[in-house]
Amino acid sequence: MLGSMSKWIYDESPTEALKFEEPLAELKAKIAESGSQVFQDLAKKYLVENKHRSTVEMVPSKTLEAEQLKEEQDRLADIKKSLSEEEVQDIIIKTKALKELQAAEDPPEARATIPSLELSDLKREETEYPIAVSENENGSGITVLRHEVGSTSGIAYVNFGIDLSVLPLADVPLLPLFGRMLKETGAGEYDSVALSQKIGTNTGGINVGLLTTAVHPEGGEEKKVGKGEQMCTKLYLQGKATSDKTDELLRLMKLMLTDARLDSQTKVVEMLRETRSRMESMIQSSGHSAANNRMKARYRVAGYIDEITSGISYLDTVKDLLKQAEDDWPTLLARLENIRSTLLQNESVRSGMFLDITGDAKVLEAVQPTVDTFLKDLPGDANGPKMFNFKKEVHPWVSEARKCMAEMLPVKDEGFVVPTQVSYVGKAGLLFDEGEEVPGSAEVVARFLRTGYLWDYVRVMGGAYGGFCTFSSFSGFFSFLSYRDPNLDKTIDVYDGASAALLAAADALEKDPEALATAIIGTIGDKDGPKSPDQKGFTALNRWLVNESAELRQKQRDAILNTKASDFRDFAKRLEGIKSPSVAVVSSKAAFEAAAKAGKKMELKEVF
Repeated sequence: MLGSMSKWIYDESPTEALKFEEPLAELKAKIAESGSQVFQDLAKKYLVENKHRSTVEMVPSKTLEAEQLKEEQDRLADIKKSLSEEEVQDIIIKTKALKELQAAEDPPEARATIPSLELSDLKREETEYPIAVSENENGSGITVLRHEVGSTSGIAYVNFGIDLSVLPLADVPLLPLFGRMLKETGAGEYDSVALSQKIGTNTGGINVGLLTTAVHPEGGEEKKVGKGEQMCTKLYLQGKATSDKTDELLRLMKLMLTDARLDSQTKVVEMLRETRSRMESMIQSSGHSAANNRMKARYRVAGYIDEITSGISYLDTVKDLLKQAEDDWPTLLARLENIRSTLLQNESVRSGMFLDITGDAKVLEAVQPTVDTFLKDLPGDANGPKMFNFKKEVHPWVSEARKCMAEMLPVKDEGFVVPTQVSYVGKAGLLFDEGEEVPGSAEVVARFLRTGYLWDYVRVMGGAYGGFCTFSSFSGFFSFLSYRDPNLDKTIDVYDGASAALLAAADALEKDPEALATAIIGTIGDKDGPKSPDQKGFTALNRWLVNESAELRQKQRDAILNTKASDFRDFAKRLEGIKSPSVAVVSSKAAFEAAAKAGKKMELKEVF
């Protein structure tokens, strides 16, 4: 849609922007003829010799928000003074009519004009994706997972993971920086530019990421909320390449892991400054994500790990690391080198590794010799001791993380002050406690709440760009969130009214089976969206990592398909008695002051 619109809005063909084959072939032909000259010519014409230029000076202002607010208030006051009493009353009447229209349900005859599925059209079986697990492949001590899917056009999609549990919790906030350094500072004989060129020339890209999530404990009841003490914590390298280039992909992955240049102070300072800027921008423009991370961190260990590696807390860490990189580089370098040596020199390192490959049958067969070589050359002893089974054992970070959570992130209402004219309002708590069983119908109710009540009252009538909720049947965590919201205290009032709205909806749904069916169909639609081959493989990998069974997925699907109006009533009662609720809001100082006057007081923190 966006591709079409990029041309269509300028009165060009909406389909032209989607036809990439012909211009791509032309570009390849030009490159074959003149090499990079085509790009040099473009840069010379449109950049170097371009005489159309603008110089913009931007000066920061701490009073801009107050000035803009006063300007708007004065402008509105002047408009109101110019209106007669009759004109004011006319605006009031029209505003009331608008709000009534926004709150009104669409009539059945209007809804009937929209083509829709029936419950009988839905597939009752949960979709499973292929996975073959080979533990200790070829005596390497490493687990290899394969996903044989339909044609992948000769491409192999690869994920390589290494376990992080041997690191102390104090080093975990360093992992995002460490991960970037594997890719961006150069490795072995390649400097940063040469490594980037090697990756770009031979592969479809390599990314480095962190995976930290609670898992279903072995022997436990999957449908019940767990303690979150069993966790999967991996550093993974993700990439893709054609089958004939997979040897180079795996060679570069190993090189990055074992020989990345960690000693570039200049590059690290540059990356940390960039990260600080990016984090500040993220909190200001995607405050709902920052608020949700913060709230999760108050209740679950996995949420705390996410907060200290990507949330508001991580921004403070980045500032401290930047100061250390500038003033005490040897100490920071020693910590980074210790992370690598601890990971790679651990005797049980291989038992915590996995190699995951998605491809069609021809691809999987073609890359096997490369896989054998890769497994053989990795660090560690193939016959070394096994790592603890963290699907059974308590993860070593859990105890210390809980202490940190109690000290740093107690359950309380927090506000984060940034220069903005909108708010990102979050409220969360636990709907289900440890040991309680979560019905599959909860997915239907949460989606109904998100696309109905919250859409109407936060977005349509409240004027926010977005209003939604999240729910995890795994942890029992539930959160309300708004995006680019002109309100703050009023939005919290909307959240507090959700339980009553669901009770009313339950009564209505008992009389309107079609509306209930629509809610169920929408939930199944979210689950059954089409996936590309690599997405199918990655989905199967994640299911394996979190130890989720096919039986659980089928039971959840059955429960969704059998959702009743009474399930909405049960969820509403849960929501009314949500455990340990708390608030996290990203907004302006003026908005927090107005909310405090309305009785919504929070502990404030200046982010910048």
